[in-house]
Amino acid sequence: MGEMKDRMLAGLDYRADDPDLRDDSRRAAELTARYNAELDREVRRDLLAELLGSVGGATTIRSEFRCDYGYNISVGAYTFVNWGAIFLDVGRITIGDHVQLGPNVQLLTATHPLDAAARRAAWEGSAPITLGDNVWLGGGVIVLPGVTIGADTVVGAGAVVTRDLPAGVLAVGNPARVVRELGPSADGG
Repeated sequence: MGEMKDRMLAGLDYRADDPDLRDDSRRAAELTARYNAELDREVRRDLLAELLGSVGGATTIRSEFRCDYGYNISVGAYTFVNWGAIFLDVGRITIGDHVQLGPNVQLLTATHPLDAAARRAAWEGSAPITLGDNVWLGGGVIVLPGVTIGADTVVGAGAVVTRDLPAGVLAVGNPARVVRELGPSADGG
C-alpha cells in the first residue's frame, strides 16, 4: 500500500495523487456506475456489498449514488438513502440502523488546509462522520467533516450541519441549530 493511502486511512493529511488511491477511486467509479445503471435488485445488492466497507440487510441506496472510495463507508440495516446522495469518504462514514436520508444529502469528510501553499501542494485531510440509529436527514442536508449526529435526531431539509448534534433533537437551518427536543416515539421506542 502506498504511503499516502496509509496516511489517509490513518486520518492523517495526505495527497490523493497516490497510485493506490487513484486505483481505488477508479474502482469506486466503475462500481458506482454499474450500481447506478443496474435495475436488478440482487445484482445491485451484490455491487453495493462489493463497493462499501459494510452494508446491513434490507438497506436501500437509490441512484445516483456517488462516493470517493466506498470502503470507508459502513451502513447499518434497514437504512434508506434517497436519490442523489454524495458520500465523500476519504474519512470514515458510519451510518446506523433505520436511518433515513432524503434526496441529495451530502456527507463530506474531506478537509483542505487553510494555508494556500499547502492547498497548492495538493494536501488534504479528513474527519469522520457518524450518524446514529434512527437519524432522519431531510432533503439536501449537508453534513460537514467531523460531525456526529446522535440517535433519533431529525435534521430539517436544506440544513448544513457544522457541529455535533445530540440524540433526540430536531435541528434546522444554516448552520443547523437545535430547535427542540423530541419525545419518545408513539411506539414507545
